[in-house]
Amino acid sequence: MAYTLEQLRGFVAVAEELHFGRAAVRLKMTQPPLSRQIQKLERAVGAQLLVRDNRRVDLTAAGRVFLTEARRLLTLADAAPDLARRVSSGTSGVVRIGFTAASTYGILGRLLNELGRRLPYVDVDLAEMVTREQVAALAHREIDLGLARPPFDRDTFESRLLHREPLYVAAPAGHRLLALGRDVTADDVAGEPVVMHSPTKARYFYDLVAGVVPIPQEDIVHTVSQVLTMLWLAAAGRGIAFVPASAVRLPIEGVGFARLVTPVAEPVELHLLWAKESANPALARVLDVLDGFTVA
Repeated sequence: MAYTLEQLRGFVAVAEELHFGRAAVRLKMTQPPLSRQIQKLERAVGAQLLVRDNRRVDLTAAGRVFLTEARRLLTLADAAPDLARRVSSGTSGVVRIGFTAASTYGILGRLLNELGRRLPYVDVDLAEMVTREQVAALAHREIDLGLARPPFDRDTFESRLLHREPLYVAAPAGHRLLALGRDVTADDVAGEPVVMHSPTKARYFYDLVAGVVPIPQEDIVHTVSQVLTMLWLAAAGRGIAFVPASAVRLPIEGVGFARLVTPVAEPVELHLLWAKESANPALARVLDVLDGFTVA
C-alpha cells in the first residue's frame, strides 16, 4: 500500500508539534481526519511511528527514522514543480560539451566561467575529443555542443564562429628563427625538420599548415595529434611545429614562438557546433549566453 504526500505532511506536523490538536490547527484541518491519515500511513509503512495516549504523543524509533526521510521526500516534492519549470525553460538542466584539447588554452575556461555566472543551474559535462569525434557524438546525441574546427555538414549542423587566432611557429630555444626579430615566412622555415599534425587525427591543422607552408615528406620527423605533444618535442630539439597562438600561453621551458605570415591574418578558427534537431532547452539558453562571447 502506498502513502500520500498529505499523509507525510500530516505525520511531519504531528511529529514536530507532538500534539494532534496543534498539528491539526497548523494544517488547517480537524483532528479526526488527521488521526485517520496517520493510521493509514502506519499501515502503509508497516510500522508504528507514533506512541500516543490521552496526555502525550511521542515518536517511536521507527518514527524518528521515518521523520528524516519524510522531510526529505516533502522537500523534493515541493521543489519538483519549480525544477520542471526551469528545465523546460532551459535555465536548469545539463549540457554536454565536447572540446578539442587546443580549445582549453585560454578559451574553454573563460567560456565555462561565463556559463557558470549566467546559468548557475545548468550543469556542464565535458568530454575532450577531436572534431571528427565531436561530429559523430553530436549526430548520436551523445553531446549537445561542440567546440570544433570546420568544415561542417551544413544540412545537419548549425555553427557559430567563436574565436579566430594566428598561426605561430614553435621552435627550440635559441633557434635561428627566433632571432630574426620579425614574423616568420614560409621561405624562412624551408628545410627545417618539422613535428607535423596528424593528417587523420588533426586533419584541420594538417590542411591549414599545408596550405601555407609546403613541407616535403622528408622534412617531417614526427606526426602527432596534440599541440602539447608538439611543444614538448620542439623543446627537446626534435624540430619546429606550427601551433595556434593560444599555445603561447603554455609555459613549456625550452620553447620559443614566432608568428607565421599567412594569407589570412588569423586563419585558425574555433566554432560552436550543434545539431539542428537538438531538443535540449538548456542548449538554447547556453547559445543565447554565448551570443557575442569573445576571448581576448
